[in-house]
Amino acid sequence: MALKKNPKYDLKMKYKRFFEIALILSLGLLIIAFKFFPDVKETVAEMESVQELIDVEDIDQTKQENQPPPPPKPPIPVEAPSDNVLDDIAIGDMELDENEIVAPPPPPVQEEKKEEETEPVFFVAVEEQPTPIGGIEEIQKNIIYPEIAKKAGVQGKVYIKAYVDENGIVVKTEVLKGIGAGCDEAAADAVMKTRFNPGKQRGKPVKCQVTVPVHFVLQN
Repeated sequence: MALKKNPKYDLKMKYKRFFEIALILSLGLLIIAFKFFPDVKETVAEMESVQELIDVEDIDQTKQENQPPPPPKPPIPVEAPSDNVLDDIAIGDMELDENEIVAPPPPPVQEEKKEEETEPVFFVAVEEQPTPIGGIEEIQKNIIYPEIAKKAGVQGKVYIKAYVDENGIVVKTEVLKGIGAGCDEAAADAVMKTRFNPGKQRGKPVKCQVTVPVHFVLQN
């Protein structure tokens, strides 16, 4: 069995009364507003706009220039009579004879290949070093003391590298350390004039290098 609502707590029954009361109050407020505030002024919002300045440029009136005339046409060549008449050239027979024996062309010239001369190899270290025949004294005998070195009082030791072949002949020399004043050249000449005992490798004479010291001492 459904329960019935208590009329005391039923809100739907009071909707009409609440609506009438609210309508009366709103009408009363409206009447009071028109009575005490009759003048209502409209406010107009003013908007300031910035005026833009536009510069007007004068455009020059263009002139149409006259086009240049077209180039003249090239003259048409006209054949003119000539007194010089060329003689007819007789052309020989152009047919080839397949059975004709033709001599063979000459052989091409062969350029002679030059044999590149290879420098002999001189050993730096050997079992037996070459020694001057007669010792260092023999080299000292061949020295010609330069006059410039004597006047300047130049003394010292010059080291010459000698390239000795298998026959004991000095092929060329190089100055390893010199003292100048013409002593270096004099030492190299003295070594070139000296004959050496050739160096040996495994009992056979070979080409090798040897360093020879040459002394320059002034005698009082």
